[in-house]
Amino acid sequence: MDRKRLLAEAAKARENSYCPHSGFAVGAALLCKDGEIFRGCNVENASYGVTNCAERTALFSAVANGRKRGDFAAIAVVGGPKDGELAASPPCGVCRQALSEFVDSETFVVLWATGADSYEEHTLAELLPYGFSL
Repeated sequence: MDRKRLLAEAAKARENSYCPHSGFAVGAALLCKDGEIFRGCNVENASYGVTNCAERTALFSAVANGRKRGDFAAIAVVGGPKDGELAASPPCGVCRQALSEFVDSETFVVLWATGADSYEEHTLAELLPYGFSL
């Protein structure tokens, strides 16, 4: 897996962020095991509960395009103030839980940029140790 490329894809997705309320733009790139990448950005709404995170936008796009549980290898997240420097943007709890429905939490890799040339890497299991599953 080319981590730098995946982070670059997330940065491209971030350019489409719609964040007039928070001013915090986030992009995500979801990597399938076969190499295909699905991008997503955060889409805010004045009614905050309607807002969708970048990670779920990418995931839902992949599922809407026929991807299934077990197809995914990793996700990269890049975020920060719309016109500012990148800031660490780990997935929120809702996104972690949504991802857990479709991945092997022990092997699925989650990356997030911590700066222009740095990132953190964890498994989803590390980030969601007691996720709900059937």
